Amino acid sequence: MTDQTSTHFYVPIGKEERETCLGPEGSVAHVARVVRMIQGRWKLPILFRLYADPSMRTLQLKRDLPGISQKVLTAHLRDLAEDGLIERIDFGEKPLRVEYQLSDAGRQFLPVLIAMRRFSVGHPA
Repeated sequence: MTDQTSTHFYVPIGKEERETCLGPEGSVAHVARVVRMIQGRWKLPILFRLYADPSMRTLQLKRDLPGISQKVLTAHLRDLAEDGLIERIDFGEKPLRVEYQLSDAGRQFLPVLIAMRRFSVGHPA
């Protein structure tokens, strides 16, 4: 009788199976990509702020996130938009009027963040 206990969802044995998990299109690559999307001190606070309000201007985000610099806010907003989690809406007005809102992908990401929170609460350090 063999022990069926595993600490991993699926431990690949063969080369082909290992490629499925560890290759460039495998599970590890996809999870690492998502972690990179939210990596950065202010990305999660920006996302959670946008979950609370459907659309916000840069100045309001800056006010609601004390301690963030304009440079970092702009860089994080750009990154989140490039990763498809938020959308930048340029109204084409003078003076410049730009708002940010969650994209469909950003809204779909909320249950993942809630699951992460639930995991954290259930597994105190």
